[in-house]
Amino acid sequence: MGFHYRFGPGDLLRCRFSLSPRWETHAAVGVLLRPSRQTYHLPWLSRVRAAAEGLDLRPLWLLMPRAGHHPDFLSPPPVGPSVTVEEELARVRATDPQTALDELRRSLACTPGALESDIGRRMLADPARAVQELADLTEAAWRALIAPHWPRLRALLEADILFHSRRLAAGGLEALFDGLHPDLRWDTGTDTLTVERPGHHERELGGQGLLLMPSAFVWPEVIGGYDPPWQPTVVYPARGIGALWTASAGPAPQALARLLGPVRADVLCALTEPASTTALADRLGLAPSTVSAHLGVLRAAGLLVSTRHGHRVLYERTPLALALARGDDV
Repeated sequence: MGFHYRFGPGDLLRCRFSLSPRWETHAAVGVLLRPSRQTYHLPWLSRVRAAAEGLDLRPLWLLMPRAGHHPDFLSPPPVGPSVTVEEELARVRATDPQTALDELRRSLACTPGALESDIGRRMLADPARAVQELADLTEAAWRALIAPHWPRLRALLEADILFHSRRLAAGGLEALFDGLHPDLRWDTGTDTLTVERPGHHERELGGQGLLLMPSAFVWPEVIGGYDPPWQPTVVYPARGIGALWTASAGPAPQALARLLGPVRADVLCALTEPASTTALADRLGLAPSTVSAHLGVLRAAGLLVSTRHGHRVLYERTPLALALARGDDV
């Protein structure tokens, strides 16, 4: 039982991470449908409830069976480490109608009555139109549910990728997969990754490697799948979602504020996880230019280090900065 990804020699060097605003949108729509996934997202739900009520999400919900096939063309794996939602939606809109028809029929068959429903029949009667309408609905969901919160979400996902990239560099695939999710199991003897799930699925990676994608909304599950020609992909819950929607930790300690200045101290204390300038500005309610200036000073003083992730730069605290933020004796 389970999904089995079998690595060849070339695949061992081709594990990579990415994040996807389109995936987060699709998964967030699923959270609205499944109360069991809402535990960590109640503050977000209260903020988006009015906007969600203005969307007719039934066509997307109909393609989210509790058990069975979700159409791959609606959630294609991202092709790079960081893509825009516009790029991802363009790929959805370019789906071949016959491919869409086959996947829609397969997905609808997993939900009793879906094939015979008005929405199901309409999609199957004109799959080309269905593709465009589903892409339009996904775009509307992005704008209403995710876009206002994307800086916060992206900061969480980028911090997760940085953390696990370091585990991979330090301990290899065994250390990486051991920390991603309890349902993942790596077999060193056969170079096989198993995702514990109902059913059986075998995939020879064939030199494509494996794409790993953190998600804020997939909890508590880990998602594997994608048949050829799609990139083999595993989506797992990002670290830190328990504190995703909570307020910031509050003002910096007074002693640190006197030493660095109150705003610069708040910037330093807000870096509980690696974050970009934009994410910190959103978190603190400051202009990005202001945050950027303070980050530059803190970095020059040896309190921060920076790491490039795609086109973005993430900042994190040095051991000295951690001690200062906690008020330790240094």
